[in-house]
Amino acid sequence: DITGITIPVTKQNYLVRNVKDLPRVMKEAFFIARSGRPGPVHVDIPKDVLVAETEFHYPETVDLPGFEPTYEGNINQIRKAARLIEQAERPVILAGHGVILSKAFAELKELAEKTGVPVITTLLGISSFPESHPLALGFPGMHGWVWCNYAIHNSDLVVGIGKRFDDRACGKFSAFAPQARIVHVDIDPAEIGKNVRVDVPIVGDVKRVLQKLIPEIGACADKKAWHRQIDTWRRQYPPRLRPEVEGSLYTPEVIDAIYRATRGKAVIVADVGQHQMFAAQHYCYDVPNSYLTSGGLGTMGYALPASIGAQISRPDEQVWCVTGDGGFQMNMQELAVAVMEKVPVKIALVNNQYLGMVRQWQQLFYKRNYVSVDLSGVPDFVKIAEAYGIPAWRVRRTEEADMAVGAAMAYPGPALIEFQVEPEENCWPMVVPGTALSEVIPDETYVGGNSRGPAVHAQPRREPVPATGIRNR
Repeated sequence: DITGITIPVTKQNYLVRNVKDLPRVMKEAFFIARSGRPGPVHVDIPKDVLVAETEFHYPETVDLPGFEPTYEGNINQIRKAARLIEQAERPVILAGHGVILSKAFAELKELAEKTGVPVITTLLGISSFPESHPLALGFPGMHGWVWCNYAIHNSDLVVGIGKRFDDRACGKFSAFAPQARIVHVDIDPAEIGKNVRVDVPIVGDVKRVLQKLIPEIGACADKKAWHRQIDTWRRQYPPRLRPEVEGSLYTPEVIDAIYRATRGKAVIVADVGQHQMFAAQHYCYDVPNSYLTSGGLGTMGYALPASIGAQISRPDEQVWCVTGDGGFQMNMQELAVAVMEKVPVKIALVNNQYLGMVRQWQQLFYKRNYVSVDLSGVPDFVKIAEAYGIPAWRVRRTEEADMAVGAAMAYPGPALIEFQVEPEENCWPMVVPGTALSEVIPDETYVGGNSRGPAVHAQPRREPVPATGIRNR
């Protein structure tokens, strides 16, 4: 019963019993999938309907009152949000995937520049705001930057735009932004107030709401002290490409090599795991909608087929698939599609010989009791690529990375690089599940092992002092 199975994970579900209904059903299915908050629609076409013949007349209009979302935000709520933005001394904008879906890139940039409010982007919101911009902070949450988590925790206003306020980005909900008023803009009313308290809810399309909000905002409170405080946190907890250990290759170095070779202009499609977080951290995304990942679904095996699709839809852009040795093996047969369709996608296969994120949790929370995470020794990824007729390189040292990336980019078809990285590399920073963003662990030097999890060396609570020049790279 495929219809029954898919009901919980689709916006709408159709079982077509009469071939004459098929044109109407397909028209409605595409309308529902694209309207409001986009999502999947399942159309089940039995074999008898599939082989039947009929006159095909595609409807010009759709009459589905129940699927007419609210696009225009309530002006009174928008004005309340404007007053809070004017008064706030320590505000942050949290931009999510809704900004990308609404194509509200210019509006978000205008809002930030008019108000001086720094912008934090969620994992799915990455590339909604140019990361080289002085007001860009990066992304927050479980593996987000320390300064982003501190900024949210110490803010007096959080403006959530097109985001869910999920636990990966917010940490412990009851401790989220304890001093802040919260404005939440989202096209899906079910998301408003679902996870965190909201002071000013605004239901509507992000682009249209921001177009109304920006002219309503007048003179804003001075934020120089807030900018300085954020800059201080950035200097205290800077990102790093590698530990102070010679010899091994580390994943951030791989991402940095791709960034330098592509000059930040590539579309990065990340799978699931440590490399997904490193790709979010260490590539500077200035091109809108240039970081693709499965987000909360956590779909291992996503990156290879998704990157092939991205390359087909954006033929003039460089597309890089960033995947791990675990996720790649779940869909590596899709290499055949890349070859047969002549899709010039480039594959950065980060091989740490583990299911890295699971291993990291087992190290930190289960005394290195590693179970079902060891992938060492098999298979030979270079030989697999070559079996499909795809050129492949194996990189073991930092100094080899640039050459391999350049060679892959110069090849006109699909190409693969296996990066053999440090097996027990961990992804930092980290917010332990069930803890507040303020309890973020910057790196391994702050961890002391015990049976239940890392012991965090407490950081002194700092009252925010105001910020300027906030830059991700």
